[in-house]
Amino acid sequence: MKRSLRAIAAAGLLAAGSIVAVALGGNASADTQICEQYGSTTIQNRYVVQNNRWGTTAQQCINVTSTGFEITTQQGSSPTNGAPVSYPSVFAGCHYTNCSPGTNLPIQVSQISSATSSITYKYVSGATYNASYDIWLDPTPKRDGVNQMEIMIWLNRQGPIQPIGSPVGTATIDGRSWEVWRGSNGSNNVISYLAPSAISSANLNLLAFINDTRNRGAITNSWYLTSIQAGFEPWQGGAGLGVTSFSANVNGGGSTPPPTTTPPTTPPPSSPPPSNAACTVKYTPASVWNNGFTADVTITNRGSSTINGWNLTYNLPTGQQVTNAWNATVTQSGSAVSARNVSFNGSIAPGGTANFGYQGTLSGAYSSPTSFSLNGVACSRA
Repeated sequence: MKRSLRAIAAAGLLAAGSIVAVALGGNASADTQICEQYGSTTIQNRYVVQNNRWGTTAQQCINVTSTGFEITTQQGSSPTNGAPVSYPSVFAGCHYTNCSPGTNLPIQVSQISSATSSITYKYVSGATYNASYDIWLDPTPKRDGVNQMEIMIWLNRQGPIQPIGSPVGTATIDGRSWEVWRGSNGSNNVISYLAPSAISSANLNLLAFINDTRNRGAITNSWYLTSIQAGFEPWQGGAGLGVTSFSANVNGGGSTPPPTTTPPTTPPPSSPPPSNAACTVKYTPASVWNNGFTADVTITNRGSSTINGWNLTYNLPTGQQVTNAWNATVTQSGSAVSARNVSFNGSIAPGGTANFGYQGTLSGAYSSPTSFSLNGVACSRA
């Protein structure tokens, strides 16, 4: 599949201002029929629905309702070893200067505290298509043109089609296992997450997919989320396919981004916790794929005195090696790991917490460490 053609076609649309003026519609209250190649309208005064027939001259029409859309006519056809004919979809954010009403996108990844979406699809038989959810990101707050990074979530595929690139492993995200593909269409990089079986409705934690993409080195926290899109890519047929409901919410107020380089070495803890202090450690594998993983660690001070400076030690299972970390200075010798605080999180008040995370390589099956010590005092698992 080659998505760059859609980008090229849309770029051509920008050059033809009169076409844009015809294509952009008003708010859809009653059902709205759109057959224009790049025709669009808004729904709920919040989202944009677009026909986006970018890869064929054959007719395609959609019926837009107050909650989504349905393809009523799709006469294009494309070989399954090439690109699809179109991407009728509903989106929040900005797509080639067309921004949804009141959107807070683009927003920097580091500033996102949550990004969620709910969607319900209507599927048909006898057609070749995917049900694809697109998340677009760019190093700049871009509102026009193609973005550099495309995350695709394939909730269904029918026929002999496949994502761009090649499979690179699996990932457990948002409570499901996904096959992960990675490649480029010549205009932008693409990471695709394929569901093992068709999903007709879902509540998606989009930030989890963004974080997994970041952990694979494809983006950084300084990049911008520009749009969230849900629809279909038909190769052959597709009349009757529909998005019957869609919602997306992106909230700001995120935390300081993890450092892109190893934090500076900090001195040994200035004071150990009292001998009667207690601590708990919550160790969570944020994502796992065939040759790597990321982990989030939370330390809770269960004692009655403030901990000033901390060093968490534990052993990683065989086959795991830390490669980079954030919010702690993490070193590893053999299986032994030492995670020291950095300058801004060395104090943990009674009942308070400190958090850090890291990425590592993986050989063999994944498992989590089983025991932890904080400044030489054993902690319990949360």
